[in-house]
Amino acid sequence: QVQLVESGGGLVQAGGSLRLSCAASARTFSTYAVAWFRQTPGKEREFVARIIWSAQNTYYADSVKGRFTISRDNANKNVYLQMNSLKPEDTAVYYCARGNTVIAGSSTSEYPYWGQGTQVTVSS
Repeated sequence: QVQLVESGGGLVQAGGSLRLSCAASARTFSTYAVAWFRQTPGKEREFVARIIWSAQNTYYADSVKGRFTISRDNANKNVYLQMNSLKPEDTAVYYCARGNTVIAGSSTSEYPYWGQGTQVTVSS
């Protein structure tokens, strides 16, 4: 059973920062790719960032590149999303997702395990 629990969301002013955390329960967490997605009401879930098991390969959506950083701590089974220079358009529910392969891309279909999400609201 794989459980993912996100935390760290909240309300922040534009230009501010937040750090999201994703805690995993599975023993084999370190083997698989992990990603962050986000979703706003009425829209499809959108890819944000992905990190593979070794943490040496990361991939970002163009909309967050240079502002967000994804990282992982395999020993403690956590993945983080550091979000800087936040904009109102970053407002969304952010989800952590785990794949079943070492490397995965930006499609939601590649990630069978999901957390419950954490709300991020950026005020202008």
